[in-house]
Amino acid sequence: MAYSNILVGAGSHPAQPVVRKIGLSDLRDALAKGADDFYAMPTHAMFLCIIYPIVGFVLARLAFGYSILPLLYPLATGFALVGPVAALGLYELSRRREAGLNTSAARAFDIFESSSIGGIAALGILLLIIFVIWVAVANAIYIANFGYASPSSLEDFAKDVLTTRPGWNLIIVGNLVGLLFAILVLSISAVSFPLLLDRDVGAAVALLTSIRAVARNPFTMMVWGLIVAALLLIGSLPLFFGLTVVMPLLGHATWHLYRKVVEPASALPPTLPEGRKERRYAADFPTVLFPWSK
Repeated sequence: MAYSNILVGAGSHPAQPVVRKIGLSDLRDALAKGADDFYAMPTHAMFLCIIYPIVGFVLARLAFGYSILPLLYPLATGFALVGPVAALGLYELSRRREAGLNTSAARAFDIFESSSIGGIAALGILLLIIFVIWVAVANAIYIANFGYASPSSLEDFAKDVLTTRPGWNLIIVGNLVGLLFAILVLSISAVSFPLLLDRDVGAAVALLTSIRAVARNPFTMMVWGLIVAALLLIGSLPLFFGLTVVMPLLGHATWHLYRKVVEPASALPPTLPEGRKERRYAADFPTVLFPWSK
């Protein structure tokens, strides 16, 4: 039964959310609302996404060991594949702000107490597996063109990639394969994680709903994917520091895109904690034993 709940939710029959047709104006509106959320909650968003510059510095440091230099680009771009998982707290903050609830930074971690956490974890593991496969495939493409030898220096590596036939093969084939991975991840995660936070529908239903949303709006979702890719590239250029702004913006905007794509329904919502126990102090004893007296 537990596995069934993870896949299809708590209801006896799997819900089938209604998917809408959207246009480019909806993308603009989602981005505008995402920017408004970020403006209203900048400290929270930066707190959640500060790990990205740290990861960037770690990757850069490892790259100068040259042995994993060929994987620096696949690793950097591959983090976009697991971006929907990293943005879970941002979806939750946007959901709470929309509902007029408390949007303190701590509330972003309420997702771990949600009844949908099983489905969220299942999809998160799926994206992580796709990320690992992408890195392995990217490494195989490099080996097919340059062999197993590590680059002797950063300058030699750049020269080999940019001025030789194997290098151009690496760029073209690598980016085409990466595009296929990006399309796959966009299809299964465009609205799946926000849907799981909003309703108790299960991982399978959320994944299929996301695929249906992309299938019904192929051009609009393609533009959305290009917008995401362009903003992530811009945010990555200054040593990944730009991602502290780009990731919150995209995270909040994705929540509002979900609201536009998936029609609201009276489905069983996930259980999310709204109240926390009030902090007690020793000086309150013995009144703390009788909370109804307050």
